[in-house]
Amino acid sequence: MSSSFRVDFLQGLKDCLPIMFAVAFFGMLFGATGVNNGLTFWQTLGSSAAVFAGASQFVFLELYNQQVPVWLVLLTVFAVNFRHFLYSASVGRHLDQFNWVQKYFGFFFLSDPAFAASEQKAEQGKLTPAYYFGYASSLYPVWLIVTALGAYMGNLITDPNALGMDMLLSIYFLALLMGFRSRPNWLTVVLASAVVSAIVYKWLGAPWHITLGALAGIVLAAAIGKPTPSEYGGAADV
Repeated sequence: MSSSFRVDFLQGLKDCLPIMFAVAFFGMLFGATGVNNGLTFWQTLGSSAAVFAGASQFVFLELYNQQVPVWLVLLTVFAVNFRHFLYSASVGRHLDQFNWVQKYFGFFFLSDPAFAASEQKAEQGKLTPAYYFGYASSLYPVWLIVTALGAYMGNLITDPNALGMDMLLSIYFLALLMGFRSRPNWLTVVLASAVVSAIVYKWLGAPWHITLGALAGIVLAAAIGKPTPSEYGGAADV
């Protein structure tokens, strides 16, 4: 292992440490909620291992508890996870230093915080495979461990909402969103996405407000056009 690889990997791990605390709460909550909704310990842990996407895993639990058809569960989880298609398209522009094996595993580990960190690092022209995997792959074992702990101790949390845990997901995504606030037209795109999402939620309900709200933001951003280098502080390639 070269010294530069080790330095970049450790930097990615260091940058990821604050996020791990948020991920720990999510994973424990999912583990506890999973066993309280009828899943076994191993089914709960297997969900985290295979899906590795907290938002869609919670949606799956909600639908599972309502005994809805399997096709509707799959369609809903797809709609919630649609944002990962967008993440992949955006991050994929910056993976010129990655070989095909690194790209394959890189997309598997592409979570919400990994996307945010990758975009911010790419703006600096410093997204390397070592940094990416130091950040993104570190979250995976943490997610599995805390899911297992939550599932094991699930009976101790009888009412997650009473502890305010129902707000964790909203706070988590809001924190990620605020990390991009220095970008040009950020507020305009966010407001457009929020308005469309609210309207869709009112008339169609969840989870379509997530997908259609995101698409509205994308369409507006594309219509506005690519920022100039001066608007981006000189980062012309982002």
